[in-house]
Amino acid sequence: MKVAGTAGYDVCLSDLFIRLSVCLSLCPSVYLFIRLSVCPSVCLSVRPSVCLRCKPIPEMNWWNEGPLYQISDVNEFSENGLKGVEEKLDYINQMKVKGLVLGPIHTVQADQSSTLELTSINPEFGSESQLISLLDRAHRKGISIVLDVTPNYEGVSAWFNNAASVAERLKEACVYWLNKGVDGIFLSHLNDIANTEAWPSVQGIFNKTDGTKKRALMGSVTGLSADDASHLLNQSSVDLLLTELPDPAEPGIRQAQVVQILYVDHLQTSLGWSLSGRTLGSLASRTPAAPIRLYQMLLFTLPGTPVFNAGDEVGLKAGEKVEAMWDLESQADDDNATAKTVQEERTAVRDFFKALSDLKGKERSLLHGEYISLHSSPTSLAFLRLWDQSERFLVALNWGNDSVTMTLTYSDLPAEARVRASTDTENLAVDSKVSVEKLELGPKQAVLLSYAFPG
Repeated sequence: MKVAGTAGYDVCLSDLFIRLSVCLSLCPSVYLFIRLSVCPSVCLSVRPSVCLRCKPIPEMNWWNEGPLYQISDVNEFSENGLKGVEEKLDYINQMKVKGLVLGPIHTVQADQSSTLELTSINPEFGSESQLISLLDRAHRKGISIVLDVTPNYEGVSAWFNNAASVAERLKEACVYWLNKGVDGIFLSHLNDIANTEAWPSVQGIFNKTDGTKKRALMGSVTGLSADDASHLLNQSSVDLLLTELPDPAEPGIRQAQVVQILYVDHLQTSLGWSLSGRTLGSLASRTPAAPIRLYQMLLFTLPGTPVFNAGDEVGLKAGEKVEAMWDLESQADDDNATAKTVQEERTAVRDFFKALSDLKGKERSLLHGEYISLHSSPTSLAFLRLWDQSERFLVALNWGNDSVTMTLTYSDLPAEARVRASTDTENLAVDSKVSVEKLELGPKQAVLLSYAFPG
């Protein structure tokens, strides 16, 4: 590499197709000449228009690289239990899922702590050898497995109203399953166990490292305010916390405040966003007043990790069996118009989910970019995700019954932006350009826009 006007030095580039991800901090007046080793006769002359300095990529772990997928009841997900989950890994992989949150699958009788065996798999779900087989195949596909070991998952109190009494068995189980190859442990009602004297020793199990990929300690809470959830996250220091926030029943102004509280106080690598699960039910049932695609977009674009329950990707409602997902692979009877319509709608919802998941996994602004609130009202919300010189993403949602015009202002907003995903393809078609300054959005609609770094 020769730089005009400076002492020359040579660098060989062995591959013409190397992506130039390293920014050049050169002055605009400097010319850069590169002789490529793949073709010695070719020189590249570049005159940089601006001085560029790339921000260092923040430290991320596997659970920050895409969505997580909860399978709370493995028998409901598949007739073959753990073996059936393994058989569905190709399907899960198509959803661009980075990890499964599995179970609980251990042995316990409801509300009887004396029957708790956290290191023993309930035969109704399968065997330890089947779990090991699932782990092996999932890892070969790049999918991590987190095991939910919430003790009394079939009883009234998740921790038998006395978390300290099962703390030693919990620690033994964490060590046991991590040694078997699981990539993390999940605990619901985290505040119950995190407030015990045993918690630091549970944490200590996950602080140990042997140079391999990080093992995650994850948890969830229910019924806490944003401030209380923030306090628990600080206190517990878990790697990922699901808070059941923002509450879709609250006004958009409050939802924006909740996101801001959690985002400002914590690294987004520890923020998990989920509106469904074992106790909450499906996403479609939790948000019946708006199309499920609107909330899929919200969860995929908030700063942190989106977590979905099995069936959320096709919009299953309460009482509907997960097997309905597998029916999408077979042709609906042409004589049954209702079944055909349902199949087409669920397929469209799944395709929308897959498109968002793909963007989440490859766009830096969505993966770890800044979150900037642009607009909030009782029924609508808009925010920006941006990272350094990467493509910017603008998210706008309207779950109200009336159309809304959002007046959006930010220093680098262009006049127009490109539609990347939309619930209103008639008025906001994918790849079309729309006005950003006064963005019009129909009732119960959402749109994801992008524009280039203005520099």
